[in-house]
Amino acid sequence: MLYKIGDVAHILGISTDLIRYYEKKGVVTPTKDKSNDYRYYDTWDINYLIDCLWYKNMGFNIDHIADMVSDFSQGDLLSDISAKADELEKSIAHQQLLLQRIREYRQSVSEIKDMVGVCDIRRSPAIACYLNRYNQSYDSSAKLNKTNQQWLKYMPFTKRYFEINWDDVVGGGDGYAWGFSLDMDYVEKLGVPLAAPVISFPSQLSIHSAFKSSGKNAFSPRHIDFMIDYAEANGLEIFGSVRGNLVCSIMEDDKLTGFFEVWMPIEEN
Repeated sequence: MLYKIGDVAHILGISTDLIRYYEKKGVVTPTKDKSNDYRYYDTWDINYLIDCLWYKNMGFNIDHIADMVSDFSQGDLLSDISAKADELEKSIAHQQLLLQRIREYRQSVSEIKDMVGVCDIRRSPAIACYLNRYNQSYDSSAKLNKTNQQWLKYMPFTKRYFEINWDDVVGGGDGYAWGFSLDMDYVEKLGVPLAAPVISFPSQLSIHSAFKSSGKNAFSPRHIDFMIDYAEANGLEIFGSVRGNLVCSIMEDDKLTGFFEVWMPIEEN
């Protein structure tokens, strides 16, 4: 039995343009009625088109499919299917890692308001990080720009990382720096190279808390003075620079407000 192009499109649920494309590629060879130039397809043509849909739904592009259904040996087909399987495995692994990160972020956002101004003692995560901004000035050196471009590709596994020097923490200064950080779990799974300017920090016993800052350029080391007071009240000695990250920015009381998780290292007895 012969079918018009519209009938084939209806049977297979595809466009007539796609059918014409595969005809142009030589996958199907309809019979043409010379009197009206209509194309007529037989069941053999439809079988070829079903093969095309089979591979299309595996994720192969239509250009490549034309060769797969009309010019491939068993070895060629096995090679391409194996490569597609490897590609999908990598994609699935990435999606699983992304789901893990999104769940972590959801938990951080859900908890951050309750953490503001509340101090406890816990170990900070081990991280890799680098700095690219000091107060309001970005470092635009070639080496740092290369790192920036690479790390931007790691989003959203990265965190917006800040660091406050020990001298500014205890001396009442206003200096701070910004960059990006990655928990070491993601460093390993993403295969992130640990070469300068990227450095790593081990997990440290710390005073842990959160603060918020509303409005443009309102971020300041003085937001963590309450943590210094907590350390003094509990006989804890601050040990090294304070590290933290921006968890989220949301509208609160008609102002854009950033919420920050922070870790203040302390001496271990």
